[in-house]
Amino acid sequence: MDEQARKTALRMIPYGLYVLTAGTKETAIASATINWVTQTSFAPPLLALGIKTDSAVYATARKSGDLVLNILGKGQGGLAFAFFKPAEYANGKLGEQDVRWAANGAPILTSVPAAVELKVRQVVELGDHHTFVAEVTNVHINHEIAGRPDEAVLHMKDLGEKVFYGG
Repeated sequence: MDEQARKTALRMIPYGLYVLTAGTKETAIASATINWVTQTSFAPPLLALGIKTDSAVYATARKSGDLVLNILGKGQGGLAFAFFKPAEYANGKLGEQDVRWAANGAPILTSVPAAVELKVRQVVELGDHHTFVAEVTNVHINHEIAGRPDEAVLHMKDLGEKVFYGG
């Protein structure tokens, strides 16, 4: 396979940006910016998330099974970059961001437009990112969404011409 053609073709798949959180105040908390996310079922509502196997959020998600997918909005590129590296929970903040707590115990970033609580149902262990299939157990709209909801989301392309993931 031509490596450059592979990269080009796979980079044509549009990617939203999200901060995945796992763990609780009573346990370890981990977070990471992720972008391989898609809805896979209406009933029950299921999402598939690609999570890097050597990340702290992977280990915490495997252990707890409870996650929050924080959906980044337009103009929140700084948040995406902030969670590319491990973020510390200290003084009631995660990576210096205000949080509140989901019913499942995981942190919700209060500055994001929306967040989705998830319960892991299955993990497909293939590749350097495993696919978590998770059921939506609750949703949170933190800010009113004007217009099409899919237009309010921060996309990988919004981070600049030279920022890619995948391919």
